[in-house]
Amino acid sequence: MLVPPPDRRNSFAQRLFTPLPDRYDRLAELLSFGQNGRWRHAMVSHLMPFNGQLVLDVAAGTAGISLQLAKRLGARVVGVDLTEQMLRQGEQNVAAAGASDQVALVAGRAEQLPFPDASFDALTFSYLLRYVADPQATLAELARVVRPGGTIASLEFLVPPSPFWRFWWNAYTATLLPLGGLITGGREWYEVGKFLGPSIRGHYSSYPVGWTVEAWHEAGIIDVGWSAMSLGGGLVMWGTRAGG
Repeated sequence: MLVPPPDRRNSFAQRLFTPLPDRYDRLAELLSFGQNGRWRHAMVSHLMPFNGQLVLDVAAGTAGISLQLAKRLGARVVGVDLTEQMLRQGEQNVAAAGASDQVALVAGRAEQLPFPDASFDALTFSYLLRYVADPQATLAELARVVRPGGTIASLEFLVPPSPFWRFWWNAYTATLLPLGGLITGGREWYEVGKFLGPSIRGHYSSYPVGWTVEAWHEAGIIDVGWSAMSLGGGLVMWGTRAGG
């Protein structure tokens, strides 16, 4: 399958994530103090379970969420990611879980999905919107491939709204996160740790949560809800494709 050429933000994401796959899941849990798994579980819980539904998992990475969708919902899952090396690790994870009959992984861009309109019963995406040039247009493209009445859920990082917890979040992302990445994962994870804090702050300075909720509405998603996770370090959002 041909993947449309990446734009500047896509190319940056590819460079950032290409060296990470073999230790991605383990270190993501370690550096988030185990919260990444809780956030994933909360996101998946907002999708309605029924056996045989077809779910698209965008920014699937190493297929952690795709495997949850298959196991918890009894769903057939297509995972899409931009980075080939992440997908290769994902394929190994899927095979090790014995889920190759339920989960398929393909290369693709969230901004230009290679699927017809209304071809999925539900959709998830995680840690995506900071890596696209136009979040509003990307949300519209994600909604396009979901059938009317289908559920959409997402997981993103968040800057804690409380000044007290935001102070400690700033301290952690500025110092302990890069240092922890360096000690546990080497230079590549140090670069990720150094990048995350400014990236998250910059995103929400341009696209606060209120803007994001309205962007979901503009994309044709209704009944939008959201929940701040872990004292405001994570954001789970969900809604329903209009027209059902």
